[in-house]
Amino acid sequence: MAATRYLRQGPRVAIRRLRRQDYEELSALRRESAEMLHRWLGAGELTAEAFELSLERFEQPTHEGFVICRHDTGAIVGGVNINNIVGGSLQSGSLGYTSYASTTGRGYMTEGLGLVVEFAFERLELHRLEANIQPDNTASLNLVERLGFHREGFSTAFQFINGEWRDHERWAITAQSGRTTLPA
Repeated sequence: MAATRYLRQGPRVAIRRLRRQDYEELSALRRESAEMLHRWLGAGELTAEAFELSLERFEQPTHEGFVICRHDTGAIVGGVNINNIVGGSLQSGSLGYTSYASTTGRGYMTEGLGLVVEFAFERLELHRLEANIQPDNTASLNLVERLGFHREGFSTAFQFINGEWRDHERWAITAQSGRTTLPA
């Protein structure tokens, strides 16, 4: 079996692009984390069709899809998307990310999302990343703050989740404004 090609590595985790072979593992993680994820994402079961649509979306220049994997086992501990990538005078993208119930609270997402931010600024040459987070999602708000994101505002009725339009806080980081290296 060929060695996994990681895009960027930290002390405990590494990031790589999402691939077709990840479906079974991600489907199992989604099932075990359904209760935790439903509140924030309205996430249901990951169907093969939905997964294929995600892979197709990540083949477009406006979207990137990554998984965060542990070094010691190769197991997936999180996922990060950069969506709505715009070039030209903006050079920006919107982050979406998820962790899983079995690995939350261990710092994997802090390290992994930090790697994606570094990759976005250095390899994708983006200038700005934005994350929109529901105000009650304290863990996610703390995550982006740890990585140097700054709260920029509040978006009323920003995203339709679980049958209703949800408010979100808007957080952002630029290549020059925040720490883009991993916390010690």
